[in-house]
Amino acid sequence: MTPQRVIVRASAALALAVLVAGCGQKLPPGYQGWVEADMIFVSPDESGRVTKLNVREGDAIEVGAPLYSVDDDLQQADLNQNKATLANAQQTYDRAASLRRTGAGTQASLDSAISALRVAEARVNTSQTRLSRRKGFAPVAGTIQQIYFREGEMVPAQRPVLSIMPPGNMKIRFFAPEPDLPKLRVGQDVHITCDNCASDLAAKIYFIATQAEYTPPVIYSLEERNKLVFLIQARPNRPDSLRIGQPITVQLDAATH
Repeated sequence: MTPQRVIVRASAALALAVLVAGCGQKLPPGYQGWVEADMIFVSPDESGRVTKLNVREGDAIEVGAPLYSVDDDLQQADLNQNKATLANAQQTYDRAASLRRTGAGTQASLDSAISALRVAEARVNTSQTRLSRRKGFAPVAGTIQQIYFREGEMVPAQRPVLSIMPPGNMKIRFFAPEPDLPKLRVGQDVHITCDNCASDLAAKIYFIATQAEYTPPVIYSLEERNKLVFLIQARPNRPDSLRIGQPITVQLDAATH
């Protein structure tokens, strides 16, 4: 064999060894997860029929924006009745106060009239509050995520008419195996990758579960212990780039290995 062939074969063997070694390098661990959000549900205090929807799914809204209206016939009738009672209580009080000033009335009658007047005023205030709450307004800024009841439909008491997704309520959920827990801490930044997503997505861990999931009934060996996983939650730095339910992969920095 000529020296030239020996050199060529040696170079090829060296290149193959480098390639094999490179393939054997352990890549940064990736954890499979998904995107979720803590929704804000807006609902009426009392049941009624939805008479108007001011928003559609996907609309961006600000705090205080009108969302919907529910029929208010019963609440308006209750307010009118309590206003009439208040007017009678006011007349009774005025008469009792006038008689008391002239000495023809008693203090007990005046006290009773004052008490009835205060009760009537409180009932009017309650009726006005019930009437005002037949209209729903946005308690937070965000995006209308889903509408559960449309115009003309009956919504039960305290059942949400719609849900709002504030950008700050978006979160990443993933599970890490028990041996990797020392690599994770609250406040740590992690990289986020997903299909056709930007390359600079990241998230900050804000929650690490203290209780394992998928726990075997009895732990006998290291192999069984390695099956334990812990829920991790993180807030993305660019929530507007993600969608609820979207699958993602979480990568740690190489320095944490």
